[in-house]
Amino acid sequence: MIELLAPAGNLDRLKIAYLYGADATYIGGYNYSLRANAINFSAEELKEAVEFAHSLNKKVYVTVNIVLHNSDLAGLKEYLLELESIGVDAVIVSDIAVINVIKNNNINLEVHVSTQASTLNYEAALFYKSLGAKRVVLAREATKDDIKIIKDKTGLDLECFIQGAMCTSFSGKCVLSNVATNRDSNRGGCAQICRWTFDINNENNVFSMTPKDLNMAVYLKQMMDIGVNSFKVEGRMRSVYYIATVIYEYRNLFDKIKSNTLTENDILYSNDVINRCANRESVPQFFDGQPTEKEQYYLGRDEVSNQDFLGIVLDSLEDKILIEERNYFKVGDEVEFFGPGIETFSYKIGEILDEKMECIEVARHPRMHVYLRHDKKLPKGTMMRLKVFDKKMYL
Repeated sequence: MIELLAPAGNLDRLKIAYLYGADATYIGGYNYSLRANAINFSAEELKEAVEFAHSLNKKVYVTVNIVLHNSDLAGLKEYLLELESIGVDAVIVSDIAVINVIKNNNINLEVHVSTQASTLNYEAALFYKSLGAKRVVLAREATKDDIKIIKDKTGLDLECFIQGAMCTSFSGKCVLSNVATNRDSNRGGCAQICRWTFDINNENNVFSMTPKDLNMAVYLKQMMDIGVNSFKVEGRMRSVYYIATVIYEYRNLFDKIKSNTLTENDILYSNDVINRCANRESVPQFFDGQPTEKEQYYLGRDEVSNQDFLGIVLDSLEDKILIEERNYFKVGDEVEFFGPGIETFSYKIGEILDEKMECIEVARHPRMHVYLRHDKKLPKGTMMRLKVFDKKMYL
């Protein structure tokens, strides 16, 4: 079983993730989740998410992955029973206490051990297996040799991150946020101190300790060959455009691997597109060796907000498409559309119509509705972005 696993910070992101090719999503409920600053899902939204996913034959995993203090135990059993009644496909946990509560109360929930447990060896994986875990999400620091040995020794489902933010410390072991801001990293309050820049000697010299993001596009086939089952994208607080772009590109790479048609140029193109939609550069990190200074930011960095996402298709009419605008665009711009079930294609904006069907030169108000002349039927949810890369150059 090979699974593409997407983050979802709310229902809109969850639906986009499935639309663009995810097999499963992981989400945070209203308690015990490490992304306390995300919107997260209410009880009713959890039910809606599971019903929607199951209607598509997709899966939903719920994070219950904080490090629990004594005070956190109150209500845990009831929360887990609620997740069972909703029908979530698994819970992602880092604290053995959660596994014990599930076992001792015969709660029918599949257990996935979170990356927060920092599993890097087969003995630890076997221990979790003995407790009833069906899957282990390996630490981001796992090398290909680590992964292969753990798979061979345990036979467990293995889940590995393939895209997204890295942690300066071992994932789940950082207390920088606790010290600097009194927000507990391991109970959902991470302030991302490792993304800050610090003055040195008040001389306008800056120091940072930020890892570049993870990107495993070049190693997907190797990961499959050594037994990785679930390929995880980080980012429950990322935008719908980021999720759509990253999942769409990885889905295409997966499908090309499956059909034995993947080329180096396919990987180069997807890498460029994925790197463009994020603020930080992305690199493979630990898989094929220890990261060096080239995989980190030490002396500051520029993170420019990406403005490529121009709009999302709301409807296709006979000779026009209805767009909800997200960033400024104008007549004459070269754009492209990408989305579920269609080949990415280029388009030069020749005419923009407002909701009164009057011509305008510029769409400049976020979430305004405009029409573009086009006779091609596009699925709802198709994205429009600036044309930056010419795919023909990669053929």
